[in-house]
Amino acid sequence: MNLPPEPPADLLEAARRAHASAYAPYSGFHVGAALRAPSGAIYAGANVENASYGLSRCAEQSAVQALVSAGERTFSELVVYTTAPEPASPCGACRQVLFEFSEDATVYLVNDRGTVRRWRVAELLPGGFRLRAPR
Repeated sequence: MNLPPEPPADLLEAARRAHASAYAPYSGFHVGAALRAPSGAIYAGANVENASYGLSRCAEQSAVQALVSAGERTFSELVVYTTAPEPASPCGACRQVLFEFSEDATVYLVNDRGTVRRWRVAELLPGGFRLRAPR
């Protein structure tokens, strides 16, 4: 598979801005995510923690929620940005959320040192499930 080597600059910048807005007082682990819809619009999200940990939201889920709230239903690219020593991969729950909306999208995992890892959503979640036919 031939994936582009670097994340698109506009998505990376949007993910960095979202990262700066993350609310992570419990873990201290800030994450920003930005995705591109077929319309060209960029939707970003940050992780938002809560004292009731189960109510916390990951950055990837926040970005997907923004996409859906704007009336869009799919995306082609996603950048996940952290300052971790190695780029951070989406958690299992986020992988399923991403799969629901775009199993073929390219995912760029990026850290502040410039390390980039690239995947397709379906590679991050082999065997992802659907309750109904894809859109």
